[in-house]
Parts: sequence; C-alpha cells; structure tokens
Amino acid sequence: MTDHEKLAELLFPEDLPSPEELEERYPLRKIKEGERVTRFAPSPTGYMHLGNMFSAFIDKLCADATGGIFYLRIEDTDKKREVEHGVEKIFEGLTAFGIVPVEGVMGENEEKGDYGPYRQSHRREIYHSFAKKLVKNGMAYPCFCSEDELNELREKQESENTAIKGYFGKWAKCRFLPFEEQKRRIEAGEPYVVRLRSDGDESKKIIVDDLIKGKIEMPENIQDIVLLKTDGIPTYHFAHAVDDHLMRTTHVIRGDEWIASLPVHIQLFKTLGFKPPKYVHISPIMKLDDGNKRKLSKRKDPEAAVSFYKEEGYPKDSVLEYLLTLANSNFEDWRRANRDADISAFPFNIKKMSGSGALFDIAKMNDISKNIISAMSASEVYDKTAEWAKEYDGEFYALLTKDPEFARSALNIDRDCPKPRKDIEKWSEVKNYLAYFYDELYTQDFTLPENISPADAAEITDAYLKVFDIDDDKDAWFNKIKDVCAPLGYTPNVKEYKKDPGAFKGHVGDISTVIRIAVTSRRNTPDLHAVMAVLGSDKVIERLKAAEDFWKNN
Repeated sequence: MTDHEKLAELLFPEDLPSPEELEERYPLRKIKEGERVTRFAPSPTGYMHLGNMFSAFIDKLCADATGGIFYLRIEDTDKKREVEHGVEKIFEGLTAFGIVPVEGVMGENEEKGDYGPYRQSHRREIYHSFAKKLVKNGMAYPCFCSEDELNELREKQESENTAIKGYFGKWAKCRFLPFEEQKRRIEAGEPYVVRLRSDGDESKKIIVDDLIKGKIEMPENIQDIVLLKTDGIPTYHFAHAVDDHLMRTTHVIRGDEWIASLPVHIQLFKTLGFKPPKYVHISPIMKLDDGNKRKLSKRKDPEAAVSFYKEEGYPKDSVLEYLLTLANSNFEDWRRANRDADISAFPFNIKKMSGSGALFDIAKMNDISKNIISAMSASEVYDKTAEWAKEYDGEFYALLTKDPEFARSALNIDRDCPKPRKDIEKWSEVKNYLAYFYDELYTQDFTLPENISPADAAEITDAYLKVFDIDDDKDAWFNKIKDVCAPLGYTPNVKEYKKDPGAFKGHVGDISTVIRIAVTSRRNTPDLHAVMAVLGSDKVIERLKAAEDFWKNN
C-alpha cells in the first residue's frame, strides 16, 4: 500500500461507497442527443433576488427548448447562513412564477427524481468518496495550517510583493509533509482541511467556449484550494463539480461573477476524471441610477427581491414575459406577431442572450402587466385578485368574496370588448380601482375642474336627478345627458363648442364629468353607464344628492 493510500484510509472511513459504485448508482441519463439537463442550485438563505429567478428561468427555458430536464438542487452546506423554511421559500418563490422544476427538491421535505439526494447536506458520503479517491491518487492532502499561520503566509507574500498570492507551490507547506508526520498529526486530533494538490501551470491557459460570452481564456489554477473544510463539509467548488457530474448536468447556467472561478472548476472536473458541462454565464440585471448603470441591488431596490412581485400582486405571466424581453431581444417582435400565443411557444435561444447586463425597467414591466391583465376575463381577474387578497389583504378579501357576482360585474366593465381598458397592472391595485363600488372603501371627493363652478355642478346634478332612470339603455342614458345641456347653458355638440367656446358654459363632456364625479368621486372611470348599472339606482341617487348638497353649500 502506498503512502497516499494509507493516508486515504486514515482520513476516511472504510465503508464509503466507491466512486465506481456511485457512477453505477447515478448512470448516464436516458436523454436524446441535444436535450439539455440544467439545474438551479441556490442556498437557502431566505432571500431570492430577481437575478436568481432570472437565472432559474433561463435554466428552465434552456431545458424546455430541447425537451430536456430542469432540476432544483439545494446547496445548504453553509448552515450558519441558512434560515428557517429557506428551502420551502425557494421552491414556493419559483413555482409562484411558473418556474417549476421537473426533478429535485420539491419542498421542505420532499424530493423527486433518481439522482438525489438533491440537498448537499445529505450527500456527505458522496463527497468524501471522491475526496478519498483524490487522496489515494496523490491529488489531495490534509492541511493543518491554522488561521494565524495562513495570515502570516499572506503577510509574508505581501512583504515580498509576490505576483500571485495564496496557498500554492513553495507556500503550501503542508503539501510537502511526509506520511509519518501527517499520520502523527491526524492521530493527535489536530484539525485539518483537505486541499487539492494543484498541478496547474500559470504559464498555461484554460479555454472555455461560453455559450453567451464566447471564447474565454484564463491562466490555469495553481492554488491548492480547499476541498473539505475542518468539519468535513465540502466547499462549493468541490461539491458542485461532484454534483453536476453525478446528476449528469449538461449546462451550468449562472451569474458571470463565477467566471473568475472557471480555472478552479475546470481543473476539478479534469482531476476528478469528469467531462465538464457547457458553461453559460449570465450578466447581472442592471438599473439606471442618475444616468449611470449599476447592478440591481437588494439594499437599494425593493424590486430586486422576488417577494416584491408576489406581495405587489404581479401575475406570473407578466413577470415571465418581462424577463423574456431581457433574455432574448427578439421576443418583443415575436410577441407582436403572436399576440395570443403562450410564452412556451417562443423559440428561446440561449445564444441570443446579451453578453452585457440587461437594463431593468419597472415601467416597461408595468406596461406588459397591464396588457396581460387587460386580456383576462373578469372572472379570471376576480379569482386572481381574491387569491392575492386572501394572503395579503384580509379585509379586501372579505369584501370581494361577500358578493362575487357584484365584484365580477364591476371588473367586467370595458373588459369584454375589442379595446379593453388597461387600468390594472397588479392585483394590489384592484382595491383602489374598485373602491367607489364599495361604501367601505369609497371616499367622497367632489373636487371640480376649474371650468365648472359648484353652483353650476349643483344645477347639473339637480337636473339629471329629475330624468335619471337606471333602466335606460346606453343610448337613452346619453340622450338624457345631452337633453340637460341646453337649458343649463351647455351645448350637446362638442364641435359646436370648439367653434365658439364663448357662447356656452361648456359642452356635454362637462355635464358627464360632473355626473361622473358625483357618482364615483373620480374624473376618470370605465364606462359611466355601466358603472351606474352595477351600483344600482338607490346608490346612484344617494350619491347624486350628496354631491348636489355639497356643491350647494360650497
């Protein structure tokens, strides 16, 4: 038995599965040529950034475009940063916006698929198996250096002004320890990490063909990076290489901040004898701030948090459609040509993603959301609003569900028509949109345009009250409004008013405005005839009289 083999037996238990057994346990997937296997692998730290969701969405699109597999892996080796129910929050955050994995972690205590466990904290023996193999082959070793010793090393490198700093070459003193010394220190119970014995050459380069960034060339890694920490938990670098290989990931899609780690990752795959996946590095989502671009920040920007969109009540389709505009520049042209198509029909192409950061624009997202909501039926808007309100606004939920048909009737005004109104961009706005239909939400505001006096407004409401009939159809209703005009000094003809505005107090539009303000306390509403029909005769008369009294006394 070689010293390396003896060392491996000292460091690791005998009953670990062998790498060969693990290869059999996790065989090559039965997928067709060209089908992609992608993964989203977050840490359960409690905060889902929009950039994370964007990355997960690209993972799903990339897999779906080829009929492949998108799975969710949880990288929970850093227990200090983990939050309670963090895994559940991640899964719920994704599924709330339709980014549903077909395999992997499906909730706090649920998994699906043949390549698990899908939580890194449950895969300890797998990592130890491959670490043991590296030690046996002389490609890894225990390092006993304390934090103080590592600090001294860094200070010495600083004083000598070395071009490259870190634990490598002559500076990696534990890589030169003889077996007997290693054995003595292990048996004495000294803490250690397991490091890679790098065979990198700084004069050589790795070459990666990134599907977005193109050809990336970087110097090989020469650092003896840590594979297992003192508690036996793997580092991200080591764990991800083992997991992506055994889970048979074909494409690793991640933020471009990981490009700097490519030399380490490529070296790990090579040293472990694995074929590296294809890499896809996504640029961060940017935002304009005083004319300058910066990364979307969870500290500065509430819209950076995925929870923001759920709490505000953005439909999932609105969020995904907007993210697609960031993902592929040709999506908007496709949408114009395919107005009613589901986004799943869009021919997403990862190679058409921008190499620079997409610019986030909440106004554009709101416009997209307005368009999507305007195309929904009143029943769908009601159902989704009620679902949102149940979680975020209990009082409004109780009001809505007290009389669902009344709410649907109000929401249906100006909806089922060739050009539906686009007043609502998210479910949290529906409460204010419907406020004048409910006494519990209604606030009187009889403020008039500058061209209409309170005295004239009182005369208008008084005259209209005398002819108002809730059973009038729209033509009869409007004709009565026009009939009120002339006796009060207004013209029923807008063109006539424009020709000689000095001859009249105003036109039929002003009469309608006064009635609208009296009934709804707003100057802009959907079709007023339909609004009044939903409110009912008693409520309309009550509000007209209240407005008339107000204007008479003001």
